Amino acid sequence: MVELLPLSNIEPQAVEALLDAAFGTDRFGRTAYRIREGVDAVPSLSFAAFVDGVLIGTIQCWPVAHRAADGTATPLVMVGPVAVRPEVQRGGYGRMLMTHMLNAAETGADGALMMIGDPEYYGRFFGFDADATGEWELPGPFEKRRLLARAVNGHDLPAGAGMIGPR
Repeated sequence: MVELLPLSNIEPQAVEALLDAAFGTDRFGRTAYRIREGVDAVPSLSFAAFVDGVLIGTIQCWPVAHRAADGTATPLVMVGPVAVRPEVQRGGYGRMLMTHMLNAAETGADGALMMIGDPEYYGRFFGFDADATGEWELPGPFEKRRLLARAVNGHDLPAGAGMIGPR
C-alpha cells in the first residue's frame, strides 16, 4: 500500500538521496534548478510516496513567475522534479504523485502550472502542452517542445514572450 505524505514532513537528506538516485548527483547544473533558484517548494503541492515505510518517490512544486518585457509578472507553479527510485520506476508511482498533486492544485495553486518534461507523456496523461510556451524563455538551455504548461484553479497561462524565473 502506498502512503502519500506532505514533503515538508520528510527529512531533507532523504529527499536529496532519492533525487541523487533518480537523476544523478550532477543534476544541479540543469536549467530547472536555475528557474527555481532561491525559493522553497510549495508545501501544499509537494508530496512524498512511501511503500512499507520506504521513501520511493517525491514530487515538488515551486513558486515561479513569467516576466514580460513590460515588467508584468504572472505567478506560475513549476512542477518537478517528479522522482521515483530507479528500482521501482514504471510501477505507476510517478503517475500517482502527479495525480495527487494535480488534485491539490485544483484548489490550492496560486498560478497556472508549468514544467520541463516529455510532452508525449505529460500531455497524454495530465493535459500539459506547449501551445502557450513558444515565446517563453528560460535561464539556460532547453528544448522548446519540452516547455509545457497547463491552466489550473482558474489561473490562465500568460500569453506571449517572457522570462521564467523565481518569484
